[in-house]
Amino acid sequence: MSTSLRQQLQNKIDQKTKPLGSLGKLEQVALQIGLIQQSLTPSAENAKAFIFGADHGVCDEGVSLFPQQVTSQMLANFAAGGAAMNVFCRSNGIDLELYNMGIVDTDARWPGVHHCSVAAGTNNMRHGPAMTQTQCQQALLVGREAAQRAAAQGHQIIIIGEMGIGNTTAASALLSALTGLDSKTACGPGTGVGADVIALKAQVVADAVSRCQGLSAAQILAQVGGFEIAAMAGVLLEAKHHQLTVLVDGFIASAAALVAEYMEPNSKSNWLFSHASAEPAHSAMLQALDAEALIDLKLRLGEGTGSALAYPLVKCAVAMLNEMASFADAGVSSA
Repeated sequence: MSTSLRQQLQNKIDQKTKPLGSLGKLEQVALQIGLIQQSLTPSAENAKAFIFGADHGVCDEGVSLFPQQVTSQMLANFAAGGAAMNVFCRSNGIDLELYNMGIVDTDARWPGVHHCSVAAGTNNMRHGPAMTQTQCQQALLVGREAAQRAAAQGHQIIIIGEMGIGNTTAASALLSALTGLDSKTACGPGTGVGADVIALKAQVVADAVSRCQGLSAAQILAQVGGFEIAAMAGVLLEAKHHQLTVLVDGFIASAAALVAEYMEPNSKSNWLFSHASAEPAHSAMLQALDAEALIDLKLRLGEGTGSALAYPLVKCAVAMLNEMASFADAGVSSA
């Protein structure tokens, strides 16, 4: 990362017709994207969103409010254009790509959905590894290759989203295993479960995490992760090789970011954390990543919705850098 470019970008931002720092986080976003693209005139016009869907064997433990078939039903809904993420992507001109990473309904196919099934969902992580290391690498590769294609197509901004009943349990387990946070603090309501189910989730997570002592981040991902989480991690890891900015969504996507940063430290310089999830442990996840969310709308849906909503702010930050007049240009006296 060029110190001289950083200073040039900061000077350009500081010379705009405004008090120093008065555009707050937007100034930080503009600076970061300029550094990612290694440009004083970066672009945020071409956004691509990925939704990776997968089932989780841990659903057998009763950790979710919704039945497992909802994963398949929601992939169908995405394919038909009817989900919240579809609406937000259409509203903001974001190109959306869908991936089936492995669901229980192995015969399901939908137009426009990439069928990249690793297996018919993960195994129940309470009783053994969620996936093999080979399966984990396969899922990571799907994400890496998706990022590579997006870069080749000229996209600069990537949004990662997910769908998978039971995946808040997997995300909580990753948080606990990677940071040492106790399972009770790492677990929350997810899709809206009550206190009794949260307590069950915490015990399930504790049982699964007990196998993770001394393991690498990649091994932990295989032990307690999900195929869709691994695919998102692949996108996140690949971003730095193509000057891509990744907008990280909420709790599940941040779990992918956490494991990716543990796998390859300093990858996070290419990521922006779009929003603060209403899932209680998301704050601990952001703290572990030394990250700050752009917005807080009390969202807890997933899918990439928070990032789709934050994308216009990112565009405005870059437009400020490129189009806003300087004091000299406008003939305005500076302080």
